[in-house]
Amino acid sequence: MINIRDDLSDLTPYGAPQIDVPVRLNTNENPYPPSPRVVRAVADAVAEVAGTLNRYPDRDAVELRKDLADYLGHGLTAGHVWAANGSNEIIQQLLQAFGGPGRLALGFDPGYSMHPLVARVTCTGWVSAARDEDFGLDPERAVAVIKEHRPHLVFLTSPNNPTGTAASMALIEAVCAAAPGLVVIDEAYAEFAREGTPSALTLLPRYPQLVVTRTMSKAFALAGARVGYLAAAPEVVEKLLVVRLPYHLSAVTQAVARAALALAAEPLATVTSLRKERDGLVAWLRQRGLSVADSDANFVLFGEFGSRRSVWQGLLDRGVLVREVGPPRWLRVTVGRPEEMVAFRIALEEVLAL
Repeated sequence: MINIRDDLSDLTPYGAPQIDVPVRLNTNENPYPPSPRVVRAVADAVAEVAGTLNRYPDRDAVELRKDLADYLGHGLTAGHVWAANGSNEIIQQLLQAFGGPGRLALGFDPGYSMHPLVARVTCTGWVSAARDEDFGLDPERAVAVIKEHRPHLVFLTSPNNPTGTAASMALIEAVCAAAPGLVVIDEAYAEFAREGTPSALTLLPRYPQLVVTRTMSKAFALAGARVGYLAAAPEVVEKLLVVRLPYHLSAVTQAVARAALALAAEPLATVTSLRKERDGLVAWLRQRGLSVADSDANFVLFGEFGSRRSVWQGLLDRGVLVREVGPPRWLRVTVGRPEEMVAFRIALEEVLAL
């Protein structure tokens, strides 16, 4: 029998249940597919590179990184940006380069469950610190735990997954000032944040150890393309080249991402609709006496249930799939199209009535 590493023997593969039901609201995908114009642009871009697939792609994806820098703004250049196959690969590369045996990473729970998982797979120690009861995080408490453990990497998700709460700039600045190593702000859902919510990108010039990760899976509706990226000081990006696999980002992936970025206004137009739908959902859930975390993402965490599994199963029995994740008495629902949210409301009311 071939055995897995002893330190991984108790792990199970990460992933939300893949169940074929009429309404799937469990993986925080953008429910709106790419527009016909984006589809045509993507198809044309792939057709253009198809004749060159006998050659390896640009292993450093320079043109894509230029486009991503232009999209982010804030005076960033290609040298400040790195791209990979989804933000999870970005996280993995950061831990490969700056974590590893004898090194420590720290995060705040409830938080994104892939952070500690990838830390473990890369043989990086992990410290889990608790968030406040309202899922926020007091800057003084965050600084205290950082000073206690002196981690090589600090992970802070904003808006947070699975709660949806955004971190204040005061918190991010306090963490950056206290951390002895990298500070990774995971902004996978940044585009969905409420108006006036600042991005950690504004702090990059002041904190050379700051890294801001993003994805094209959510706001850009490109979950199937697998494109994640980060912005950081060029010195950080250069060190990631040591751990990236050769030609890790295919020519097709680069072409798809660049085509979507060239028409960014079209997929981003769906963000406004999803924000409005989210805010309406938060109000509706609260009107029914449920606890709801403030959300700046495209999902909502709601509870508290004596048996969340019973509620989850009741929704599933009615053709609606949500996510059983996060704090024990809570569930997370992705914001879908209006008709999907109607189905969710009807199903939840029936379950609550029981």
